[in-house]
Amino acid sequence: MNLKEQEILQEFSAAKAILKGHFILSSGLHSDTYMQCARVLMEPKRAEKLCAELANKIEKKLGKNFADIVIAPAMGGVVVGYEMGRQLGLPTIFCERVNGQFELRRGFELNDKMRVLVVEDVITTGKSSLETYDLVKKFNAKIVAETALVDRSNDKNLEAKMGIPIISLLQINVKTFDENNVPQELKNIPAIKPGSRFLK
Repeated sequence: MNLKEQEILQEFSAAKAILKGHFILSSGLHSDTYMQCARVLMEPKRAEKLCAELANKIEKKLGKNFADIVIAPAMGGVVVGYEMGRQLGLPTIFCERVNGQFELRRGFELNDKMRVLVVEDVITTGKSSLETYDLVKKFNAKIVAETALVDRSNDKNLEAKMGIPIISLLQINVKTFDENNVPQELKNIPAIKPGSRFLK
C-alpha cells in the first residue's frame, strides 16, 4: 500500500486531528495549528494503516533488521511507539519524565548491544527527541534512526542536527512564533496548552 500525501492528510482531517486556534506548544512557541495525533491513533484501523505506511517507508530506507528495539517518549509517543513496534516486529518501551528528566521505569532496559529506533508522534523543535537521545546514550545503546507520524519542524537541516536519519509519514509547514512575535490575530484568541510535557 502506498498512500499519497493527500490521502494521509485526509486521514488526519477525518480524525479531527488538525486543530486550528491559538496553541502554546511544549516548546513554548505559539502556533495557529496543532497536530493532535492521539485523535489519529484512537481508531485502531486508522493507526494500523498509517503506521504500516510509515513502517514500509522506514524499511525502504533502512532495510530489514535495522533495529532491535523501539523507544518512544511519553506521553505522545506511547501509542505510536507500540504500533510501530508491532508493524516492525520489535519490542517497544517508553521513557517518561521523572522530576523533569526522561527515565526508564517499569523494568524497561537498554544495553550497549542494542540498536534503537526512536519513535515520536510529532516533531516540532526536536527537544523531546534530543532528551530521548540523551537517555539512550546513557546506556551506550546505538540510535539508528528516528521516525514520526508528522514532522512539523520546518527544518531542512534536522537530520544533520540530529545526526541520524529522520523518517516521517508527513512533513507539514506550520508557522510558529516566539512569545514576543505573536501576530495580533492570534493574540485575540485565548491560548491553550495542548501538549503533555508539563503535566504533573
